[in-house]
Amino acid sequence: MIRVSVLYPHTAGARFDWAYYLGSHMPLVARRFGAAARTTTIEQGIGGGAPDAPAPYVAIASFTFDSVPAFQAAFAPHAQELMADIPNYTSIQPVIQISELKSGA
Repeated sequence: MIRVSVLYPHTAGARFDWAYYLGSHMPLVARRFGAAARTTTIEQGIGGGAPDAPAPYVAIASFTFDSVPAFQAAFAPHAQELMADIPNYTSIQPVIQISELKSGA
């Protein structure tokens, strides 16, 4: 299993429209990824590790897929549409990471 994380770094003066993101963008992503995305998690940053520190990320969206090819097959046909929607909710350039999920103690 892999996880695709889309991280939106906290950036001074940046715009992030949570209503659009949750009400329009994420439902669009869910429709396009379909059942290939096994799980989806959306996080809103509320703080950093130190007391009163700001969150390093405004938002993090995570999707689990069976494999990198499964993600690529779900994303590639819709990449242009999904990427073109980003300016509708944020001025932040997202950072994307693909990780292999490991289990441990």
